[in-house]
Amino acid sequence: MSHQNVQRKILRTLCPDAKGLIAKITNICYKHELNIVQNNEFADHRTGHFFMRTELEGIFNDATLLADLDGALPAGTVRELHSAGRRRIVVLVTKEAHCLGDLLMKSIYGGLDVEIAAVIGNHSTLQSLVERFDIPFHLVSHEGLTREEHDQQLIAQIDQYQPDYVVLAKYMRVLTPAFVRYYPNQIINIHHSFLPAFIGARPYHQAYERGVKIIGATAHYVNDNLDEGPIIMQDVIHVDHTYSAEEMMRAGRDVEKNVLSRALYYVLSQRVFVYGNRTVIL
Repeated sequence: MSHQNVQRKILRTLCPDAKGLIAKITNICYKHELNIVQNNEFADHRTGHFFMRTELEGIFNDATLLADLDGALPAGTVRELHSAGRRRIVVLVTKEAHCLGDLLMKSIYGGLDVEIAAVIGNHSTLQSLVERFDIPFHLVSHEGLTREEHDQQLIAQIDQYQPDYVVLAKYMRVLTPAFVRYYPNQIINIHHSFLPAFIGARPYHQAYERGVKIIGATAHYVNDNLDEGPIIMQDVIHVDHTYSAEEMMRAGRDVEKNVLSRALYYVLSQRVFVYGNRTVIL
């Protein structure tokens, strides 16, 4: 086997659950002389669905491999073969720097295997930060535009870069249904609340008014319902009655950036399966 032709790819399988699925999939991989580097699977007995992520190494004939899988697996199977390695993202921002700054540092110094192709803001506040990292920044102001017009201008800028995902790093605007449909299961948002509590604007102030004892953050895929897309990652910290809403907000920023980067790690490495309004992470 010529070492220069060896590739690493990720096979993702989602299908109706049945006996012998793991054996069928791994036997086909063996037939293709592919080495299984890592394998994870989950059977959801409530819905009768099976999920499997198989990391493979070898010399691939993608069409033949996928055709063999189609012949062996149940009707209704969804299977995908992805190259392992670096993914491209475009980041949307408004004025807050903590999530963007964390992503910039991790992309440069190896904390995330990601290329930030560009950052787009509806304000110019973060332009100087982005340009310090030699990454393009585009100002697409929303002033004087309808939401639909603004989103069309965003799409025009984003599509120059052909990203795998669009990341909302504290981007404080509601996206139109047309924008969300254009990037299905490709838009990842960090919401500064432990969803489903405190949806929408000013969640820390909502939390303060309720006297909560924990605050958190939620990374989720964006769909047409505000802050209700499939949840990827969540975390919380403890607070008490001495915290003002502003102090909660300050404490929450660390949770937000950590939750976003952990969610991105799982998404970028093809570990997240979206099924209905839920996720399975393998």
